[in-house]
Amino acid sequence: MVNNLIIDNIIKSALIEDINYIDITTDNLIEDNHISKGKFLAKEDGIICGIEVAKRVFFILDEKIKFHVLRNDGEFVKKGDIIATVEGSTKNILKGERVSLNIIQRLSGIATKTNKIVNLVKGYNVKIVDTRKTTPNMRVLEKYAVKIGGGYNHRYNLSESIMIKDNHIKALGSIREAVNKIKYKIGHTVKIEVEVKNLDELKEALDLNVDIILLDNMSIDEMKKAVKINNNKSILEASGNINEENIVDVAKTGVDIISMGALTHSFKSLDISMKII
Repeated sequence: MVNNLIIDNIIKSALIEDINYIDITTDNLIEDNHISKGKFLAKEDGIICGIEVAKRVFFILDEKIKFHVLRNDGEFVKKGDIIATVEGSTKNILKGERVSLNIIQRLSGIATKTNKIVNLVKGYNVKIVDTRKTTPNMRVLEKYAVKIGGGYNHRYNLSESIMIKDNHIKALGSIREAVNKIKYKIGHTVKIEVEVKNLDELKEALDLNVDIILLDNMSIDEMKKAVKINNNKSILEASGNINEENIVDVAKTGVDIISMGALTHSFKSLDISMKII
């Protein structure tokens, strides 16, 4: 699970966004001593993710609220299943409802989409990996959701690993210039990944003994040729315009990694509601 210090910062920021000063509706309708019980209900099938984060929303608002988890992260739920119950101050339950739902719906949507993609290629020796195409300030949770769905994480941020992309190469003049320059500036524990757009660039990157090569927007035929040329020398990552319709064909080429921004930018939130009972 993600560090609670990070989670708490995300939750507090979301609560402040949603409750600028007071909840003008709830605070004027509900008495302070009013107690209620609610249930979180799945309104469609999918993979649950973020239940402990949803629980922590209420803990931050009111430590006395009781939140009972019935379905844990990674579990498959069907429409109509009760995921959790919440009991305590009606005011605080209502104030936390939207933030908790926003988080669990989105994370469950990412986990569900990732799980679908992973299952499409489960017969092949390839890993499905996310990218940095995440919602600002939500990356750590969205990447967690990818893992819950059965996928793997690419680098978390620009500080974590070297990735020489097309614009770096354009600015420096060549792959060779970029790789040679950075090798003199990094420690021995840091891996180097280079993005290539054709087979000539692939050969250039291989000559420089880089650790990972990203095949950017290559055709299936080009990927097959790239795998043969590489001959297991470097880790090959395929990326760009990969979707549910062509991902099996990409997996068949023999690449090691398939990275998809769609896991975190084109998912559908899982439909979940919270009802007072």
